[in-house]
Amino acid sequence: MSGSSFGTIFRVTTWGESHGPGIGVVIDGCPSGLSLSEEDIQKYLDRRKPGQSKYTTKRNESDSVEILSGVFEGKTTGTPISLLVRNQDQRPRDYGNIVSLFRPGHADYPFTEKYGFRDYRGGGRSSGRETIGRVAAGAVACLLLKELGITVSAYTKSIGPFTISEKDYHMSEIHENSLYMPNNSIAEQAGEYISSLMSKTDSCGGIIECIAEGLPAGLGEPVFDKLDALLAQAVMSIGAVKGVEIGDGFASAASVGSKNNDAFRSLGTSDTCCAGSGGRICKVTNHSGGTLGGMSDGAQLVLRAAVKPTSSIAKTQQTVNIAGENTDITVHGRHDPVIVPRAVVVVESMAALTLADLLLRNMASRLEHVKKVYNCVPADSADLE
Repeated sequence: MSGSSFGTIFRVTTWGESHGPGIGVVIDGCPSGLSLSEEDIQKYLDRRKPGQSKYTTKRNESDSVEILSGVFEGKTTGTPISLLVRNQDQRPRDYGNIVSLFRPGHADYPFTEKYGFRDYRGGGRSSGRETIGRVAAGAVACLLLKELGITVSAYTKSIGPFTISEKDYHMSEIHENSLYMPNNSIAEQAGEYISSLMSKTDSCGGIIECIAEGLPAGLGEPVFDKLDALLAQAVMSIGAVKGVEIGDGFASAASVGSKNNDAFRSLGTSDTCCAGSGGRICKVTNHSGGTLGGMSDGAQLVLRAAVKPTSSIAKTQQTVNIAGENTDITVHGRHDPVIVPRAVVVVESMAALTLADLLLRNMASRLEHVKKVYNCVPADSADLE
């Protein structure tokens, strides 16, 4: 199987199956000297792990991370960082009734057509449990970004029909409710909605919003490796994500140029910018979501991901078996009625991985940057001596 790696310089490769011995990731290209401990990574994995509330699967996993390589005396060594999370609560028997059936909404059918067989135990490599490796690597990327004054944070913007408008955001409340919504009141309403669906053996989806602050202008490449394109690839590679937008996104299609364009102005030393831009040049608005021409423009990066309803539901559905015969299926086991809350940190991690890689790639965009790295004396300075 190809396609388990992401990134160019800061490159990650995830491995493992949902009901195998463990899940893990190898991180290549992380600079040496970064302070890193298992506790640093565990904070992120705890936001993703199951059993956090009545809205998540009851699979009993601690998701405890082990650092196997790449760290010595609390610092990264510049060599590959290998991280392992052992699976502790495997129940392959929960999937015994679907060995020969294709679950609606899952990868079972195309996986079988592609490889000729499939791991029916929770989807194997196609399981959402694969995202453990992404989150562990994302924790390392976030630490690297923090060293550069950059923060990445994600939260739930909507669950089903319950959406929080920006004017009603209370960011301090994100970690006060189990849905990671920046509004406790709407989170309570959304929770009641989820409970009503659970009583009907149904599920729902939602939207995750991710914000990056402190980015310099110029990250990303103008053609194929646009910041927008790489972020979209990163977030769309998360199994349950069915759409990504940046800034006004799809709403910009109904706008007009005079409104959609973000005007520029020059900042004085004491001025602040409403769009959160750094440097001397500022955007008055931020409809573009922090990108222009495929590159960051110094403003706040705003990304949203649409997450579909959980595919594994206990409601009887129509399907076919491997012999091509029509039949019905009822999926048993332990499943989330909504994936969104646990996917928040996954979106955050994939955004961080993308930005960390582009920051390292961007160091070679100018000759003067390369000279600084290698302490080269400018030619004109040498001539004056």
